[in-house]
Amino acid sequence: MYNLLIADDHPLFREAIANVLAHRFGGGEIIEAGDLDEALLLADNDDLDLILLDLNMPGMDGLNGLIKLRNHAPAVPVVIISAEQNRTTILNAITYGAVGFIIKSLPKEQICAALEQVLAGSIYLPPEAVRLDSETQVRPRKEQASAITKEMLLSLTRRQLIVLEHMALGESNKQIAYNLNISETTVKAHVSAILKKLDVTNRIQAVLSAKDLEFKSVY
Repeated sequence: MYNLLIADDHPLFREAIANVLAHRFGGGEIIEAGDLDEALLLADNDDLDLILLDLNMPGMDGLNGLIKLRNHAPAVPVVIISAEQNRTTILNAITYGAVGFIIKSLPKEQICAALEQVLAGSIYLPPEAVRLDSETQVRPRKEQASAITKEMLLSLTRRQLIVLEHMALGESNKQIAYNLNISETTVKAHVSAILKKLDVTNRIQAVLSAKDLEFKSVY
């Protein structure tokens, strides 16, 4: 069961995507926002597993709205769902903290598969973005990851390091909570602290920063 926030200014689209998600991920709660201010307010929900965010709704100002939302709720993954298909926009959205970019015109089965991929802890990009030169695609995230020092990693508490290790395994917040026998709210608090201490904007960047870390030797 997943709790999802759909932030889009078109009521018919929100209704359509909510019906698709309820059918595929039944049992959770789906809440809706029609502009960025409402999305920021609803993002305070500690039980949220994922935010679906439209780039062009009121208050967004393009990717600036994404940055505001990531700063406001850093522990909640954000997926852009948009009619926009510009490659630069797609890659910049990932650089600025989104964990996926879904084009609205995709068939519903592909949308659901993309969301399942994200909820499993992976990142999703449209095929046309994946086909970009690999160096162009990953350079922004590599540059951010390389700026993380050993001292920053050592500033994490033992519990935060354990959570980061599980993040590196691709586990979702729910999976980490189950495996560590702690609440999902506690996991989200740890994730938020990890992102802040490592000075990154999303869990993908955090995992990249620690990809060569021998966790057992640290804690």
